[in-house]
Amino acid sequence: MAAVVLAAGGGRRLGGRPKALLPFRGRPLVEHAVEVVRAGGCTPVLVVLGAAREQVLAEADLTGCTVLANPDWAEGMGGSLRAGLAALPPGCSGALVALVDTPGVTPAAVARLVAAHRAGAELAAASYTGRRGHPVLIGAAHLAEAAAGARGDAGARALLARRSAQLRLVECGDVAVPDDLDTPADLARWAAG
Repeated sequence: MAAVVLAAGGGRRLGGRPKALLPFRGRPLVEHAVEVVRAGGCTPVLVVLGAAREQVLAEADLTGCTVLANPDWAEGMGGSLRAGLAALPPGCSGALVALVDTPGVTPAAVARLVAAHRAGAELAAASYTGRRGHPVLIGAAHLAEAAAGARGDAGARALLARRSAQLRLVECGDVAVPDDLDTPADLARWAAG
């Protein structure tokens, strides 16, 4: 199971600091996200960068990752998802899509989604007390449809809505926290935790 880490955001609500380089536990947030998906059982790991791409490459250790550029990152997550899905290796069984700004997602949550796929789920999403969240797993049969619907800031939302009857929610609230990191208050809360 490949992982696509979406890390292109410019952190507009964080004063323009690229999210990939936000400090988390003594290192850039993108390094944490890569470690989480690897420890959860994903390989290869593709990282989509956009804002401050050269700075991220200079400051973050992305050894062993396939690093992709989304020059249209300011248009939203959709372009990053399309770039990541287009670069998946042939024969890939699917992609676990992770967001760089969800530091509370754990390897255990990733492993639960990978296990759901191995048990037959072609579409799965982490859920937190029944509410769909991230990460999201897209099986090979749905990759083209996911890419076609990824526009603006929607990512895979259109696919998940259309295929809701096939979507398996995998409860992760006992092993992960779904909150994303979007504002200075969020950053302070995560730094304190």
